[in-house]
Amino acid sequence: MRCGRWLAPVFASLLTFPAQAQLHIGGSGGMNSNGNLHVRVILDNGRSAGPYLQVRLLGGGTATMGTTYTNDVGEATFAGIPVGSYYLEVSGEGIQTTSTDTFMVDERKVSQAQWVTVHRVEDSGPKPVSAHATLVSATDMNVPGKARKELDKANEEMAMQNWKKSLQHLNQAIELAPQWATAYNNLGVLYAKMNDIPREEEALKKAVSLDDHFAPALINYGKLCIAQKNFPQAEDLLQKAVTVEPNNPESLMLFADAAYMDRHFDAAISAADRAHTAGADHPSFVHYIAARAYQQENKEGEALVEFKTFLLEEPKGPRADHVRGDIAKIQSTSQVSAQ
Repeated sequence: MRCGRWLAPVFASLLTFPAQAQLHIGGSGGMNSNGNLHVRVILDNGRSAGPYLQVRLLGGGTATMGTTYTNDVGEATFAGIPVGSYYLEVSGEGIQTTSTDTFMVDERKVSQAQWVTVHRVEDSGPKPVSAHATLVSATDMNVPGKARKELDKANEEMAMQNWKKSLQHLNQAIELAPQWATAYNNLGVLYAKMNDIPREEEALKKAVSLDDHFAPALINYGKLCIAQKNFPQAEDLLQKAVTVEPNNPESLMLFADAAYMDRHFDAAISAADRAHTAGADHPSFVHYIAARAYQQENKEGEALVEFKTFLLEEPKGPRADHVRGDIAKIQSTSQVSAQ
């Protein structure tokens, strides 16, 4: 995955995919020698972390006892686990890899649950869409169930980086539903992971042509256009995505980035402000974009406010250190001007 590719024009220091699978572990021991483990993965804002996150069950130091993936509501199951001491590791697209404390699978309990809280990272790569997503394309109407199953299988293989098998399932889904924008969007995502840019663009362009109000495809195509430095087209695509999802912080941040690079500074500032007010889980990076836009308009005071807000939301890390340098420059210039 080409992390950070779309934000590179603004900020160079920016810092796998979806399906549930039940995994059976253990042999044919006694009735109480094995247990079932239900895992629920949530974000730090309490919401479901969603599908296609890899969940590893580890025991005996670093020995992997089993691997599965979360379903659409962030849940996964390990069945038939021998009694013992374990911990979980959760990783995937858009989150920090997270390990739990050690816990016991107790022979006194047939089933038990573990909750894992993960933290988001700014996810710059294109994203596939589940066949059962809440936000669907108009072309989802009358898609046969077999095509949806093929899409789910493709996403599972994509999560495990089995590109060839994923491509086979996506091609089968498209053959069954040739006007399905979701399938073409996911095909574009797969080609992005395979680093096949021409085919990625072809697939995403097809998805948008089939449904120009399908936000996931608009966002993914917009990211690609930013990476290609085609900022006018990126801005147009992302403005449409924002129209469809006016309170989506990611869409607003991307639109702000594209507008900034297209030198539409007022639009960038407005979109960043809307992302900030859209919810507590908005990316802190919107304040960096707004600050840079204010600087382009020679409004250093407003830029300073945005930089400081960025630090309140992201006080640590290389980006925070970079922003502290920006603040120091503004304050130094202000002191010189006052003398």
